[in-house]
Amino acid sequence: MKVRAYTALRKSEMKNITLSIDDKTLKVGREYAHSHNISFNMLVRQLIERAVVPQQDQWIEDILSLMDKANVNSGHTKWKREELYRV
Repeated sequence: MKVRAYTALRKSEMKNITLSIDDKTLKVGREYAHSHNISFNMLVRQLIERAVVPQQDQWIEDILSLMDKANVNSGHTKWKREELYRV
């Protein structure tokens, strides 16, 4: 899990919520948070943020990851601009 720097908010800016979760998921979630040196609360906050807040630069990481997985080689071909736009 990639831990993002989180802007420090005053306690008055945070809202408390009630969350229902089964015991097994809670236990595993707490263990995961502990192993990543974050609180369970921070883990849940980051997961919700990641799910609902658009990541403006995420597409760059996605494209680079796809390029790494593509396992292709151009054969050291030198491309000319005209060749790239040829229809």
